[in-house]
Amino acid sequence: MKLIFMNPNSTESMTRQVVEAARAAAPGAEILGWTNAGGPPAIEGPEHGRQAVAGLLAMLPAARAEGADVLVIACFDDTGLGELRAAAHCPVIGIGQAAYHMAALVAGRFSVVTTLAVSVPVLEDNLGRYGLATGCVSVRPSGLPVLAVEKGGAVVIARLAEEIRLARAEGAGAIALGCAGMCGLRGALAELTDLPVIDGVAAAANLGQAIARTVGAGAGDAA
Repeated sequence: MKLIFMNPNSTESMTRQVVEAARAAAPGAEILGWTNAGGPPAIEGPEHGRQAVAGLLAMLPAARAEGADVLVIACFDDTGLGELRAAAHCPVIGIGQAAYHMAALVAGRFSVVTTLAVSVPVLEDNLGRYGLATGCVSVRPSGLPVLAVEKGGAVVIARLAEEIRLARAEGAGAIALGCAGMCGLRGALAELTDLPVIDGVAAAANLGQAIARTVGAGAGDAA
């Protein structure tokens, strides 16, 4: 099966990091990563998301020609999910969507630790549309910009770990990491905080495989 991770922003290094994490999570799938060259360098808030949608839609003919089984929006805001679903030839999921559902399955009550406060209303709106708002204890901004998170380092890990501990004190039983750039930090954060930490990239890679198998099985049975 073939999964294409579509990065709404124009930062190639983030696309490479996402692909590496997705391949590690789903070694049995063929995973490609595409970058929205015309998008903003990072998606920070609804205006950046709106700027990225046209570039994502422009990728769809190539995704069809490539024979993608599932498309994954590699931004925790799930940028353009509705528009892409309406126009794509195959199922489309977002890494935020995947992380929320996985966290809900793992713990019931979960929190999201994200980047800047400007992203919080977008995430909260998504949670409401997915029917998962009641299970979310909090959406906690770390104050770290997306590109700083993507670079990682001890200061970034310590700041995110602090927010995870605060979320645990609020009653969260699992944490969804609220940025694609956090995918390389999951292991360190899980060790520091002793909570299930859900990376949306890995969650989407695994759910994408399940969707491809389910849809494929259904099509075969119908034939």
